[in-house]
Amino acid sequence: MIVGTAGHIDHGKTSLVKALTGIDTDRLKEEKQRGITIDLGFAYMALADGGALGFVDVPGHERLIHTMIAGAASIDLAMLVIAADDGVMPQTHEHLHILELLGLARGLVVITKIDAVDAERRAFVESEIRALLQGSPFAVADIFAVSSLTGEGVDSLRERLLAEATDHAAPTPSRALRFAVDRSFVLHGVGVVVTGSVVSGQVALDETVRILPSGLQARVRSLHANGVAATRGVMGERCALNVTGPGVRKDAIGRGDWLVDPAHDGQTARVDVELRLLPSETAALRSGTLAHVHHGAADLTGRVILLDVPVLSPGKAALGQLVLDRAVPCRHGDRLVLRDIAALRTIAGGRVLDSSAPVRRRSAPERLARLGAGRGTDPVSALQGLLALPPWIVDVEAFAADWGLPAAELDEIARPVGLRRMSDRRYGLSSEAEGRLAKEAERTLSTFHAAHPSLPGMPITGLRLAFSAPPMPAPFRALIDHLARQDRVCIEGQTVRLPNHVPALGAEQARIWGRLSAMLNEAKFKAPRVRDSAAALGVSEIAVRRSCKALARTGRLVEIAPDRFFLIEAVAQMASIAGVLSGETGGAFTAAQFRDRIGTGRGLAIEVLEYFDRRGLTQRRGDLRRVVRDPASLAGSKNG
Repeated sequence: MIVGTAGHIDHGKTSLVKALTGIDTDRLKEEKQRGITIDLGFAYMALADGGALGFVDVPGHERLIHTMIAGAASIDLAMLVIAADDGVMPQTHEHLHILELLGLARGLVVITKIDAVDAERRAFVESEIRALLQGSPFAVADIFAVSSLTGEGVDSLRERLLAEATDHAAPTPSRALRFAVDRSFVLHGVGVVVTGSVVSGQVALDETVRILPSGLQARVRSLHANGVAATRGVMGERCALNVTGPGVRKDAIGRGDWLVDPAHDGQTARVDVELRLLPSETAALRSGTLAHVHHGAADLTGRVILLDVPVLSPGKAALGQLVLDRAVPCRHGDRLVLRDIAALRTIAGGRVLDSSAPVRRRSAPERLARLGAGRGTDPVSALQGLLALPPWIVDVEAFAADWGLPAAELDEIARPVGLRRMSDRRYGLSSEAEGRLAKEAERTLSTFHAAHPSLPGMPITGLRLAFSAPPMPAPFRALIDHLARQDRVCIEGQTVRLPNHVPALGAEQARIWGRLSAMLNEAKFKAPRVRDSAAALGVSEIAVRRSCKALARTGRLVEIAPDRFFLIEAVAQMASIAGVLSGETGGAFTAAQFRDRIGTGRGLAIEVLEYFDRRGLTQRRGDLRRVVRDPASLAGSKNG
């Protein structure tokens, strides 16, 4: 468990940690000289079960709030420290707001320097603290009074912290690794060392990690977890990692960077969030406001775009989008702290709802509904909610990336919600939605075929736009491909039709077909080119070509080469002959053998064989071919 201090400058946070652990967290020369904490400090206390209780000591100076946020972002339990002689001060208020905005609900209040005041003053400060905490998650927090100088009350506080550590349920490190870096330095003889917190997942010795935002890849050469050499660090632990790899130097990695699983290295500069403006703000927050955005240990700038309200009033919450100045590895549920653009005060907090936020239609009702479905903390409920919303198709890969879910965990989540992955595996939908969308596609196509009997099919784009809740083009194409594999629709180029639809012939095409079919039936395997057919029929070449193309779309003819059309029955017979020939010759035959068997010239025989090659019936190796697919599979051939 990680315990973090919070409070105004010079209220005794560092002295308190030293009294509890015996470790002075002020490590910098300037900190020693000035007697104040400038950077994050760390200490550890051994537990009876072999674990450790970690302490993060943060600076209290107003100009170092960004450093305080970097430390507070990784703690499990907060100690709000207030000096008895000063009482509640400006940074006390701001630190309390920050803890609340970061979603911290576990905490204790410690009144320090009680040796410097009398009992009446102590009682007044305690009442002042109770008033401060009203309405916050720490309203019923226990208050401890201590003196780091005399030791009074320190033992009681230490016992309580140890009890909290015993009761603390360590999270299961099931999700992909994310390690927030808050410090980087070089140790002589060791190399580059980074310290920080394992925000999710786990990191192990010799594991490969990706450094973001640089994209460098590194190997974990050694590891300390909670101050002790270890083979792995898990979610919720503070770790020091010795990392090595091409380009990995001290100046290549620093505070605000992340170490992540290389398979989950997505970054974004646009996130949809749930925002809450602090009640202490005197003015409403307007869309377009610039602000400092703190994420993990990083300090960014970004623009706030409100999505469901025109302005956000103090103390209220709303949906918003943050457009950041650079990409960061945000994930669903991440907590953000917003300070004004001058970095003078904390103004709001946010929780990430979608790390792949759109640029267009971000305030559309259906978009806001999808954000509402993701407001919870349970991925099962979130996925179930998304599957129940139009257009009822979920980008499963994007969902897994947003929640940091490895493939195995995604499969576990998919079972209870009845998720069906489509053939491309990227998109999914429920069984109920699959049946409903399939029926909508069939109804729409049936209506289209009735209105346009001569057309081979409906344009895929037109079918998508005809849906009651049109999906985006990519997931819709995945749906149509999925239905085609189930033989519920047929795709031909950029059109789609019902399997039983045969385009009706126009009057001219029907007349030409009546004479052409007889001629091709008589020619059998010696089908003439279009110009020769036109000459023989006494019809214009353009009319014959147009008719042959239309007949090919109906499945009556097959164009095996440009302007060379065969009856489908003839193609099926030639495919069967190739299969027999392949069996007779031990698996391979020449073009000459096939020519002799069908009784045509060499050129035409090669055209047929090349058509078979394209359709995957035959496979050519030099001058030999072998049949690698059942010839009967070409019986329903259309155009090649």
